[in-house]
Amino acid sequence: MERISNYQIAVLIILFQIGSTPLFAIGNKAKQDSWIAMLLAAAVGLLLLRMFLYIQSIAPDQSLIALMRICFGKVAGGIISSCFIIYFAYESMRNVRDFGEITSVTLLARTPKFIIMLLVILLAAYTILLGIETLCRVVESLIIPVLFSYGVLSLLIVVSKLINFERIQPVMEKGFLPIIKAALPDLVSFPFGQMVVFLMFWHLMDDNKKVKRISIFSYLGVAFFLIAMNMINVLVLGPALIGNSTLPFLQTVQLIQVGEIFERLDVFVTLLLFLGLFVKLTAFFWAASFGLTQLIGSSTNSKLPVCLVGIVIFISSFLEPNYTYHIWLGLTFSVKLYPIFQVLFPLAMFIAILLRKLKKDSPPSEEAPTLDMSAK
Repeated sequence: MERISNYQIAVLIILFQIGSTPLFAIGNKAKQDSWIAMLLAAAVGLLLLRMFLYIQSIAPDQSLIALMRICFGKVAGGIISSCFIIYFAYESMRNVRDFGEITSVTLLARTPKFIIMLLVILLAAYTILLGIETLCRVVESLIIPVLFSYGVLSLLIVVSKLINFERIQPVMEKGFLPIIKAALPDLVSFPFGQMVVFLMFWHLMDDNKKVKRISIFSYLGVAFFLIAMNMINVLVLGPALIGNSTLPFLQTVQLIQVGEIFERLDVFVTLLLFLGLFVKLTAFFWAASFGLTQLIGSSTNSKLPVCLVGIVIFISSFLEPNYTYHIWLGLTFSVKLYPIFQVLFPLAMFIAILLRKLKKDSPPSEEAPTLDMSAK
């Protein structure tokens, strides 16, 4: 089985969590307090991450599919695993649709969307067929350009004197309730709760003993970065303008003007958006394909699961009639269902593990089945 290094899993977590998140108007229900809502959601996401890591610790060399069977048995575990595969494929589909729509609007207005979406699906499928190590090497090559670009753009925003701290005042004007409503479940579901997908990746690490420390530090770094980017959008545009914007960071960057030299830098934002979307859709695509491979007992190198999942993702990406409906469905409806996979099922696994451990540790009055950590 292929293995990935500690550095590669850290880089994958960072770019996966960043994705396209800094570019969208998330948490705007809390208006100028959206950064506080992000902070609250990140804290809840950290608790979820600790729970995911505990679940992984019971069988460090097993993926989510095997962990499901350990916790719920072969039949129930298989059914729930099938639901997770559909969830991963759906998440990938949403990113494919985002990729096609935004490319059509910003760069290739005359190119049919289905051509753009077909190309990105084929590219992602090719990367997956080459193996998880190839995917991780691609992510390794992208981490420096992505972080450098965000850093330069943030610096230019400050130099352009676009920051106005009055736009985040008054703090908590309407109390803490609007912040809670903005954070739960929407901001927890996207992006922080999506860390559940790494239950498909962690078992591939070279050194499983460091998975907890690496994952938590990577998560915290990304969380503070996303909070900072959210605050920058509010400080530049203000809550009212962000509420009416699809891509507020793009509007923010369009305002940059330094010495009539650095301006019209929105092309960099577009490229960052493409890179983030590609990493995220490929990670979910890989998780769905690998999960299907394990579920049906196919060969690890089989191309059939990748092809099947890719076809389903591509076809389903056209089911939504337009991009407005796509955004509405994702940010108002889908985020309400994501906790089923990000909270409910993992919590059930966590409780099942605790109950079985308590049963195992209690004085045996009769012979009882124990938790088999080697289940496949």
